[in-house]
Amino acid sequence: MNVACPMCKKEVEWSSASVFRPFCSKQCQLIDLGEWANEEKAIPSGGNKDQETIALPDIEDIEAMLAEKGDDFFQ
Repeated sequence: MNVACPMCKKEVEWSSASVFRPFCSKQCQLIDLGEWANEEKAIPSGGNKDQETIALPDIEDIEAMLAEKGDDFFQ
């Protein structure tokens, strides 16, 4: 079976003989890795996780809420 290299679209045989599969070469493999490392590529995760964490309370707010619960809260 042949597949197209994700980077350059060159045909690559999908077998154990193709050590860089699905890439055609080490160069294409490293270019792809660099794009992931630079966050040029990402797996969609639904909502924006950074926006979700902005809505979380600060540690001081959490400590204040726990202080209001009393000593028996954790028992």
